[in-house]
Amino acid sequence: MSETTPQPHTGLRSLPRNVWATGLTSFFTDISSEMILNLLPLFMANVLGIRTSIIGLIEGVAEATSSLLKVFSGWLSDRLRARKGLAVAGYALSAVSKPLFYFANSWGLVAAIRWADRVGKGIRTAPRDALVADSVQEENRGLAFGFHRAADTAGALIGILIALIVVWLAQGGTVQLSRSTFQTVVLISIIPGILGVLVLVLGAQDVPVTGGAERPRITFRGLGRQFALFMLIVGLFDLGNSSDAFLILRAQERGLSVVGVLGMLATFNLVYTLVSTPAGSLSDRIGRKRVIMGGWLVYGAIYLGVALARTGWQVWLLYALYGVYYGMAYGTAKAMVADIVPPHLRGSAYGTYNAVLGILDFPASLIAGVLWQGVGLWQGFGPSAPFLFGAATALLAAVLMAGVMREGHGEGR
Repeated sequence: MSETTPQPHTGLRSLPRNVWATGLTSFFTDISSEMILNLLPLFMANVLGIRTSIIGLIEGVAEATSSLLKVFSGWLSDRLRARKGLAVAGYALSAVSKPLFYFANSWGLVAAIRWADRVGKGIRTAPRDALVADSVQEENRGLAFGFHRAADTAGALIGILIALIVVWLAQGGTVQLSRSTFQTVVLISIIPGILGVLVLVLGAQDVPVTGGAERPRITFRGLGRQFALFMLIVGLFDLGNSSDAFLILRAQERGLSVVGVLGMLATFNLVYTLVSTPAGSLSDRIGRKRVIMGGWLVYGAIYLGVALARTGWQVWLLYALYGVYYGMAYGTAKAMVADIVPPHLRGSAYGTYNAVLGILDFPASLIAGVLWQGVGLWQGFGPSAPFLFGAATALLAAVLMAGVMREGHGEGR
């Protein structure tokens, strides 16, 4: 049956086919991705001996590399008035590139594969988000994005648990990750990666895009003042939101084994999964702004705690609570983007949103790596420094959100 109009009803059962299809695609893709990517910083540090400053460079450039593609892909989906094809292409590229980690033997090869995977993400993200937004109405948009995040994170949880089992069977509770264990995880990840692409191909359908007969242009100004304000505030927050690889390295530095790190990540994803859908639904009732601010304040408190943590188990507990921040803020912010821009520019808006954050991931991760271990002869401020910096930027962003941002209900008003 063709899906031609957004669905007006609320509740999970009434969510349209596209939301379920994109959710399942993210579910399978994250099983594949999280098996690898949460072990990748340990592989780089333990097996290849890469310094945190280089890890920060790789992670930052990986996101920045995809940033221009996010803008272009979002704009192209608006111009074509079609989202699905671009989303499928992006997921397929990532599914093909990640298995090449099996052959990685230098930081340059790791970087190239990581960047190829992020190019796939850059192609798919904005069209996929626009497809979700096009498929639902404003009154249950938070629920739809919350559900999508929950499905995505449930996949991450399963992927991490699979990786944990493999690591435990291969090397027990040792602190260092081995190359052979990492390669085994990479091989297993191929199957869910392929399934994710197939679900999107067979399950999703394009939705007619309403409004805006003129051709869209790649321009920040055309997306409106509220969107610009929102991006300035989110950008400030993201400058202190370095790659989660640093939280993983902090946990290991505080004494957690590889199995302990994977258990920590599994707990985080369980909390994230449980919080996302209720938080998205809550934003439909009390407004996006309050939920996002609450998530940022939780983030600031957690980063302060990580900076002060003395043991690996303390980092584990704080990382579990980190799932509350993600569940509250991540999907809700994407729902807010759809609230404050016209429907025919959603692809461009999501491309711009993801691109700005992707670009800022480079300085954010680089700053974190330099604050931790320094650069050149300078030894840095130590492991606590990047987390103190992140806590400060989160608090400032929450204050600005409260002071200058209004709720954006009204389809781009």
